Amino acid sequence: MAAKIASPSARRALKSLGANLKTARLKRRIALKDFAERIGVSESTLIRLEKGDEGVSIGALTMACLVLGELGRISEFLDPGSDDTGLLMEKEALPRRIDRKRGSRPAAAPARGTDADDDGGVGF
Repeated sequence: MAAKIASPSARRALKSLGANLKTARLKRRIALKDFAERIGVSESTLIRLEKGDEGVSIGALTMACLVLGELGRISEFLDPGSDDTGLLMEKEALPRRIDRKRGSRPAAAPARGTDADDDGGVGF
C-alpha cells in the first residue's frame, strides 16, 4: 500500500488535479463509464482519480490525458528547460572563472584584414 501524503499542500494539489481532470471530462461530455473504459480503469478508480486520491497510478492519469487530447502536458511536466529553480542552481554551479592549464596557450585569433576576415563584400 502506498504511503499517505503528509503534506497538506501536496494533498491540495492532487485534489485540484483531480477536479481539473473531472472538469475536462465533463466539458468534453464524456460519461464516467465511457471514460473509465477508454482509459482502462474501473469506474471506482476513475472516481478516486477525479477526487485526487494519491493511490491511483500515474499510468491511469497518463491514459486520461491521452483520451482528453492532453498527453503533451504529461511530457511537459517538470521539463528541464522550464525548471527555473534547476536552471538557477545550474547557473550558480558554473565556475566563476576558468584557469588555463600550465603550458597551454589560447588559440590565436586570425589577424584583421586576412582572408579569414573576408566576408565576400557582404555588409552583414
